[in-house]
Amino acid sequence: MTYLGDLPSPNSVSPRLPVPSSPRSRFMVTMIASLFILALSSRASGGLFSSNQGPIQLQPLLAGLAKPVYVTHADDGSRRLFIVEQDGRIKVLQDGAASPTVFLDITEKVSRGGNEQGLLGLTFHPQYSTNRRFFINYTRRPDGATAISEFKASPDDPNAADPTELNLLTIPQPFSTHNGGMIEFGPDGYLYIANGDGGLALDPFNLSQNIGELLGKILRIDVDRPESPSMPYTSPQDNPFYGSTPGRDEIYALGFRNPWRFSFDRATGELYAADVGQGAREEIDIVERGGNYGWRVFEGTECTGLGPAPCTAGNYIPPIAEYAHSSGRCSITGGYVYRGVRGTLPLGSYVYGDYCSGEIFMLKDGVSSLLLPTNMSISSFGEDEAAELLVVDLDGAIYRLVSPGASSIPRRTR
Repeated sequence: MTYLGDLPSPNSVSPRLPVPSSPRSRFMVTMIASLFILALSSRASGGLFSSNQGPIQLQPLLAGLAKPVYVTHADDGSRRLFIVEQDGRIKVLQDGAASPTVFLDITEKVSRGGNEQGLLGLTFHPQYSTNRRFFINYTRRPDGATAISEFKASPDDPNAADPTELNLLTIPQPFSTHNGGMIEFGPDGYLYIANGDGGLALDPFNLSQNIGELLGKILRIDVDRPESPSMPYTSPQDNPFYGSTPGRDEIYALGFRNPWRFSFDRATGELYAADVGQGAREEIDIVERGGNYGWRVFEGTECTGLGPAPCTAGNYIPPIAEYAHSSGRCSITGGYVYRGVRGTLPLGSYVYGDYCSGEIFMLKDGVSSLLLPTNMSISSFGEDEAAELLVVDLDGAIYRLVSPGASSIPRRTR
């Protein structure tokens, strides 16, 4: 993310080449980009987006946090929220409480040698209410490598974690930037992990396109059927490079620069990933198994000229939406497809933001619009158990997206 030292490089801007045509048409992608620019320009100086119930607003939920980078829930019926602080703490906020308590503190294990490092991701096992298992993504001391580890909640106190760590996977990082950080269970029950390209600028080792490396990829592993005590997971057999197929078994999709946040649509199961760009484009992808999303050959739909592969139409999957670095925008923060119970937003709309400008956007039916201007440093979005959306401000606060007067929707899709 740009806010963690990932400053755009002026050398990365390159001439625009044709948009790849498969699996989505050049026409569709070009129209999406054009509509996005039109929508932003028409709304940039306007007021708040209004739903049928009223204007969208930010409702303060929690303040006084130390560099929060994520908020989530355990889906265990408790309605608790779990907040990830970059320095290495997870805090838990009880339903109705005014302040959180510490759930897990691993600050002694977390590397902060670079300002994109830290405790970056958290997810709970689908059967957490019975097995107490949860998983984190962090950069470790002393080498800054990415660690994917499992912990359990204490059997004696559901609001505290047992400090015993089981490391599942360690991924060396050549630089301190572009660590990715998102970790989440998909509707298939497998654990998905986002890895950036390893850092510096322009992916100097071309790691994102190297199927022998885990960097610049989204991974998918099975944490319920360990291969051995020394390898506490397996790779699903339908992963694209599984078994005798050349490439790492864990890879699900490739060609990413820094997919800081991704999420699954609760209704369709589609995987939405927002990939932070270099100096020209920010993009939103729908990630498919085996898909190649272009970096460092493409930045969004722009050919970088970096190669080594040519910018050949059809070799890469283009984004469903993208935007340029204008009006202070320079680092996308991925969000969620809205499936909440309160009717705050149109069902099926994708909400995301830009860290640098503080704007919150909505993508609906192929058109992006400004949902809400803010002064926040938006490090993440989150969902509560009712699928209502939360916004995380790196400067120390969490807010709810609300629409006064919104009426509840009778049911939601999980």
